[in-house]
Amino acid sequence: MVSHSIWIVGTSRSGKTTRLVKQFCSWVEPKKPYTDSFYTKKQGREKGDNASKFLDLKPTDPGVLVLAANDDNRRELGDTIVTSTVGKYPVRAKTPLGFFQDEVILFWPLLINSLNLKAQFPVRLRPETEQELAIKLWRSQLDEEILRLAGVNESRLVRRILDLFQLAAYSGTPCEDIAQILARGLAENSTNLEPEFLASLLLDWRNWCLERGLLTYGIITELYSQHLLSDRNYQKHLTKRYQAILADDVDDYPGVARLLFELLLDEGAVGAFSYNPDGAVRLGLGADPNYLEGLAARCRVETLTGPPPESLGQQLATQMVELVTESIMPLSLPEIVHSIQTTSRAQLLRQTAEVIANAIQSQQVEPEEIAIIAPGLDAIARYTLVEILSKQNIQIESLNDQRPLISSPVIRALLTMLSLVYPGLGRLVDRDAVAEMLVVLSRKQPPESTDAMNRVSTDIDPVRAGLIADYCFVPHPDRPNLLPVSAFERWDRIGYAATTAYNEILQWLEQQRSQQEQRLIPSPISLLDRAIVRFLWNGSNLPYEQLAALRELLETAQHYWEIDTRLRQTNSKLSPHPPISPFPSATIIDEFIQLLRRGTITANPYPVRPLGGARKAVTLATIFQYRSSRRSHRWHFWLDAGSPLWAKGGAATLFGAPFFLQDRLGQPWTAEDEKSAEQQRLRRILADLLSRVSKRVYLCHSDLAVNGQEQLGPLLPLVNACVTVISEATVN
Repeated sequence: MVSHSIWIVGTSRSGKTTRLVKQFCSWVEPKKPYTDSFYTKKQGREKGDNASKFLDLKPTDPGVLVLAANDDNRRELGDTIVTSTVGKYPVRAKTPLGFFQDEVILFWPLLINSLNLKAQFPVRLRPETEQELAIKLWRSQLDEEILRLAGVNESRLVRRILDLFQLAAYSGTPCEDIAQILARGLAENSTNLEPEFLASLLLDWRNWCLERGLLTYGIITELYSQHLLSDRNYQKHLTKRYQAILADDVDDYPGVARLLFELLLDEGAVGAFSYNPDGAVRLGLGADPNYLEGLAARCRVETLTGPPPESLGQQLATQMVELVTESIMPLSLPEIVHSIQTTSRAQLLRQTAEVIANAIQSQQVEPEEIAIIAPGLDAIARYTLVEILSKQNIQIESLNDQRPLISSPVIRALLTMLSLVYPGLGRLVDRDAVAEMLVVLSRKQPPESTDAMNRVSTDIDPVRAGLIADYCFVPHPDRPNLLPVSAFERWDRIGYAATTAYNEILQWLEQQRSQQEQRLIPSPISLLDRAIVRFLWNGSNLPYEQLAALRELLETAQHYWEIDTRLRQTNSKLSPHPPISPFPSATIIDEFIQLLRRGTITANPYPVRPLGGARKAVTLATIFQYRSSRRSHRWHFWLDAGSPLWAKGGAATLFGAPFFLQDRLGQPWTAEDEKSAEQQRLRRILADLLSRVSKRVYLCHSDLAVNGQEQLGPLLPLVNACVTVISEATVN
């Protein structure tokens, strides 16, 4: 039997996605005039038809499912397919988890019947809200003794437990089997908590969520893999809707994705899959590349050659990998690999920025052709690089820079405003917060001015705001208040512009308080929206960073009150207020503000795609962020090349992840396993990064790390093998 499905194997930038799209085009627009439809493909196989399968798609048929590893890749792949076929054939482009979520919500009535759930529309929990509710549910069981045995704080322990459920769901393991896998996988003394105890917490959590119609990523995946995929009614609907599937970079997919693919292939659909042996970026976060690779046996395998000739992967990958993993010492690396070496990390950051600035100013390279990649990026490194390059009029674009929302002055000002309008929140506001709020809410925005300084200038400067807060702010646990400016004896020192702006803010706050007492403000979301429109928007275009932060604040608030409404409707024991009032109490607003202040929410709203060409900026990213983005550049700067973190999974590896890989389900994770995993991870990172750079690599190394310790990481042999060395003496 000849398979019409294709399995495309290739390294980074070898043309896998392009080949995938080409395969789709050959399915729907064949060069031959014959039309062997989807429903007669079995007859064609019996005749030994080796030609590429033609899919008889009509513009009204949702016949093709397109999957990509993450949302950015999904949009690009969907656009490429639509462009290649002139938009004639409908495709549904999703990420695997996005597809599972849509299917669970679409077939929720079926799940209600099969699982005997309460008939209510499901609501998805964000990870931060999931953790907040799980802490409250488990607080009575996670006492001080349990936390002492675990050796981590309450938030970290709860996150670990929830991650175990997510990993189990991604692997297709039912929640009821988690205890058994952990009991086999956890070696003695590796944890002081009983697997049965952890599993019982997760069962309670899952059942509690399902009773209230709350969905997490883990619950969504388990519902889909354990209940929908095995349901005959759902299988009939699924196979009628899709006659083809395209999946890009399946090495980053969770194991349950293979169950979906096999079901579709069994029912006669055709598939095209791309696989990168040097990928596995999400290994440790639920991906199971080895298990997904088993699909190749059902497809016609096509192997693409290595990365494009212009990339350094062709020239350096083998040599550098051998140097690092096998301790083979060559005489030297080619001159296209440079090293920047200093004693301290502060010197390294400054010198790296200077080399980049000099290269751009001498027109050797453009800003958008440079990437700075590090195993981990702390705030000091980001600030230093941005500060030095900005002074040279060079922009930096941080990939997926997940700064806490509370780090934005605009967000802090709006939260202070909430504390002044709603009663019972006085303990959340102080003089410094009031002063900051006055500065932010008094910003000038002349509609005709295009000068950047005028757009962000304020009527109340920090000095005057401090004076007003000192003399006009009256602290109170229930009703903190702002007095008229005349309460300050020397209020004439404030000036006309600042006094006018302060009076406007004061008048607006009094108006909102009055409406709140009369129940004319439906929710804090409405109040936030009013403040943004009145003081921040004014018909002008906000900077993207502020706009993203404001959008995320409103999205977070909307989500938080949606969950609160659901909990009050079900009269949950976690909801501290009665289910009869539609208006939130001070307690829930207090919890919302405290959640933001803990820094667990970041400014990553639903992405808006930029208009026009790519931003002319240097890319700054961690290894994980850069590899996930699938970008490529002419020049690479590998920051902290001597760091041991190059071989570590770090934040990209969840606790217990190896236990839920299908080829070693429940097996203990030994020191030898960890060593082998680090070597394989390092080999993949080197091969992947070298395939994404075309002209030059800089290994940026400081003898001492931030904490003053000597850096002896796995890439140190590469640093020592460089011929071209740029030191501080060279620059000076």
